[in-house]
Order: sequence, then structure tokens, then C-alpha cells
Amino acid sequence: MNNIIPPGDGPVAYVMKRYPRLSETFIVNEIRAMERLGADIRIFSLLPPEPPPHHPMTAQVSAPVAYLPAEGFKKWQRMLNAHAACLGAAPWRYIKAFSRAVQWSIGSASPPAVWKQFGRAGIIAAACRFQGIRHIHGHFANAPTAVTQFASIMTGLPFSFTAHAKDLYLTPRNVIARRGAAANFIATCTGYNVQYLSEVLAPEHAAKIHLVYHGIDLDMFHNAPSALPTPRQGKLILSVGRLVPKKGHDTLISACGILRDKGVAFKCMIVGGGPLRDELAAQIAALGLHEHVSLEGAMTQARLIELYRRADLFALAPLITEDGDRDGIPNVIVEAMATNVPVVSTAISGIPEIIHDGVTGLLVPPREPVILSEAMARLLADPDFGQVMAKAARARLESEFDLWRTTSRLHRLMGCVECAPQPSESRFTATAMMADA
Repeated sequence: MNNIIPPGDGPVAYVMKRYPRLSETFIVNEIRAMERLGADIRIFSLLPPEPPPHHPMTAQVSAPVAYLPAEGFKKWQRMLNAHAACLGAAPWRYIKAFSRAVQWSIGSASPPAVWKQFGRAGIIAAACRFQGIRHIHGHFANAPTAVTQFASIMTGLPFSFTAHAKDLYLTPRNVIARRGAAANFIATCTGYNVQYLSEVLAPEHAAKIHLVYHGIDLDMFHNAPSALPTPRQGKLILSVGRLVPKKGHDTLISACGILRDKGVAFKCMIVGGGPLRDELAAQIAALGLHEHVSLEGAMTQARLIELYRRADLFALAPLITEDGDRDGIPNVIVEAMATNVPVVSTAISGIPEIIHDGVTGLLVPPREPVILSEAMARLLADPDFGQVMAKAARARLESEFDLWRTTSRLHRLMGCVECAPQPSESRFTATAMMADA
């Protein structure tokens, strides 16, 4: 079965839950690269954008963004008008979509959620017809793909989706199987996810699954100019990630307490916002680590690059939570490696695909602060060993995680007409990004 979309020069719709989001730089980078490869992208965001700050590179995206109305009369008016237009344009397709909504809501643990996505889909389907969209792509396998599938049924347009982590593992397996059976292709960001999807989907649909790593602009991280007025102050351990359970920040803080008790000199900065901030701050206070560990809050990638360039070590301790939530390959690990920072992380999910223990970084078990502290102490004490691994990690990125390579694969899967970008467009320069910061 050839599941690649036939080549065409019409627009491709991207459906996302919220755009832009500070924690989803990989999506912004993907869209920027798709556009420079010649794709005509139209973005549909189910929810309003996050409040500022936004990443500077968001301004480099040309695609128009359509936000679905959130609440009130305007929402219902627009939804009813859109559904009426879909019914009038293709009655049998609309009736089919409606019957699917009835069927799926009966078997759902949350019937209102099914109808919510059906309602949103009518707005997107009507817009796709009006704009001449030729393909619809959902980013994340949960709500965005539910909307995308309904819109596909209403319009007859092919659809695909990208499965990441939480969206994949917290969505019921039968729902993923149903969406995968209907999609033209599925992109996913780790080999670990490929294996899971291969187990969930029927064998005849396995060929639809494609590994597409989240690529990053290696030049941007490697060549970013440092604007820091002062040199490094001591040994800096950097960690980046939303303050949520699956990131394992509590394990990292406990490991820092062990380092402090052993007399190791260091400073640990944890970058990210989230619901566990107060709980983690209380843990830092209880361990008396206020002089060693700080919670820095969320920040743009432009600011974060400067911290990568100061760091002696990057540490992240992800875990699989009780409800099954987990990371894939955290993009911050890739960013740290691209900036030649030695990395310590845990051996879960797709992380061993990029960290080969003792070669491109160090792997430790999750929820083991003692072992994590030993790995961090080893790298702080032996920076030459860390740099050997950092060099090997950078080479690994150049072969498998370069943004241009990864997005080109997705570009072909979507059947986008190839163009020849100008040399100045083939890479995204850090100079432009910093100028916007």
C-alpha cells in the first residue's frame, strides 16, 4: 500500500490544540522548515495562544493561524453556520461523520468530548473547503487528530497525524487503532513509539507508521553568539522541562541534595513552569538547597541557548507515571547535545535511542537519586570525559536529528511539491533569531 500523499501544490492544514506554545518549539521549527521546502501551510488552533512570551522564531512562520472561537454566542453561531455549510456541500459525507460521532460517543468514556471534537471539525472542514486545502494533518494523536478525522470524513480529504508521547499513551488503544486505520500515514518521533503503534494497529496498517525524529536547527545552537557579560560561576547543572510529574524533577532535586552532602560544588538551574512549582520549591527548602538549586520559570529558546552555553552538565530524570504518561525523546536533551553539553538522563521510552550509555551521554534508572547523583558527580569531576561524549552526541545529531533531513521526510510524506530553497533559506540562522529576542 502506498500511503504517501500524491504530490500536489495545494495548501496543507495543520490542526493543533494550541498554537504557539512555549514548550513546543519542535512544531514551530517543523513548520518553518516545511515552508522553506515550499509547503503552503495553514494552521488551525483549537484553543487561543498561550500568553507571552513566545519564541522569536514564531514570527518567522508565514502560515496564517485560524483560532476557533472559545466560548459564547460567537462560538455557537460560527459552529452552526459551518456545519450547515458542510451539510449543504456534501450531505452524505456529513451524515457519515454524524453517524460516526454517534457510534464513537456510545463507546467512549467521555461522550461529550466526542461531540466537542465533532463540533470543532465542522468549522475546520468548512474552512478547508473554502481555502482549497488538499491534506489535513493533526499534531498529537488525541483531540487534534479526533478533529482532523471528523474533518476528513466531512470533506473527503486525506489526513495524517503525528503521535508524540502523552497523547499516544493516554489515548485508548482502540481509538489509536481506529484513527491509524483511517489515516494515510502516521508520523511519530521515536522508535519506541513505532514499536508501540505496531502492536496497536492491525498488521495491514503497519506500513503507515513512519519514524520522523524531531529535528533541530543544529547551526542555531552550535553558532549562537554568547551575550553573557560574565564567565561561568562554578559548576552549572542545567535542567529544562515543564514542572510536571513525568519530568522527574523531584528526583533531580534529591540527587542535588546528595551532591551537596558530599561536598561537591555546583549550581543547578531548573527551567520551566508548571503545576508542581510550589511542591518543588518546598522540597528545595526542606533540603536546604536554596543556595544550590533554583527554579527559573519558563523562558524562550533564545534565552535558553545562553544557558546551554554556560552549562557544564545537562540533567533530566524523566519517568513513566502511574497513569502511563511519559516523554518520548525530550527535545531539550537534543538541544543540550547540539550545544556540546554532556547529558545525563534516564533509560525510559525513546531516550536510549539518542543516549548510548557511556558514548553519547550517561543513562541511569528513573527514580534513583543516588545513582543520578553519582553520574552527575562523575561528569563534573571529569569534564574531558564529558566532552568526548558531547562530541559523539553532536555527530549523532548531525546524522539523524538535523531539522532539514527530518522535515524533508515529512514534506515527502505529505506529497508537498518540492522547491529549491535559496542557500540563505536552507538553514535558520541564530543571528536572525537573536535579533528578534
